[in-house]
Amino acid sequence: MNSLINKANVLVEALPYIQRFRNSIMVVKFGGSSMEDPALVASTMRDIVLLEAIGIKPVVVHGGGKAISAELRRQEIPVKFVNGLRFTCERTIKIVDDVLHNQVNADLVKLGCDAGGNMCGISGKQVLKAEKTMSVDPVTGEKSDVGFVGDIVGVNTTPILEALEKRCIPVVTPLGTGLDGQIYNINADVAACNIAEALHARKLVFMSDVPGILSDCEDEKSVIPTIRTDEIDGLIQQKIISGGMLPKIRSCVKALNAGINKVHMIDGRVLHTLLLEIFTDHGVGTQIVRPDSVM
Repeated sequence: MNSLINKANVLVEALPYIQRFRNSIMVVKFGGSSMEDPALVASTMRDIVLLEAIGIKPVVVHGGGKAISAELRRQEIPVKFVNGLRFTCERTIKIVDDVLHNQVNADLVKLGCDAGGNMCGISGKQVLKAEKTMSVDPVTGEKSDVGFVGDIVGVNTTPILEALEKRCIPVVTPLGTGLDGQIYNINADVAACNIAEALHARKLVFMSDVPGILSDCEDEKSVIPTIRTDEIDGLIQQKIISGGMLPKIRSCVKALNAGINKVHMIDGRVLHTLLLEIFTDHGVGTQIVRPDSVM
């Protein structure tokens, strides 16, 4: 009987959060090594189906770097990164396009549908308007050509909103299209931020292979529970936020300033981490908020 009561208590604790977020859009960025464990991926997609079933409108934006690198190696194409950006030649962009759509996206959609959800793959090529970008060395400022890598210059939300209207969970690939029709590889974190901003999402959640933002990068227990946007410059100066985290955080700040309520960074390697962060009193990762937000 006690175990049944405990289950009921979990539902009661979740109730105010369900009521608060019902009918709101929540963008979930899924990536990193959290996508490498098949059982964990299946569980995450089932959790996202649960979000939709209780009235939330989830939108998934996914990465796929490990799968892309594996296919490039299989085809004996060099895997090269310049200042954190994947060098994307003409052959590479074709593989990126194929792997993201026909492997990663298709697998995630199938897992969601197998869990009883209504999921649909949406190509970022329909959603993200892009232009060619250059890699910039953070120390020297020197620019390098990294091929078909793009910056987002616009977001067409129509395909996503049409899917949500049909109670379908959109699963979006991080690719963009230029004015000339050229396909560009887009940083998935930046894609998620821009999509969340354009949709006026209530929340943006990053699921990756770290438990949140750490005050000590050597100690995974040193998660900072809450960070205000006006604290971020100081954390950058202290190098608590650095490297590949910088473009993600800057995109998050832009999205928050545009009206997103909160950004969450959670460990996708933990079972049900998404539900624990959203529907429990304590949460499990780092939330980033504007100074004027209600905590």
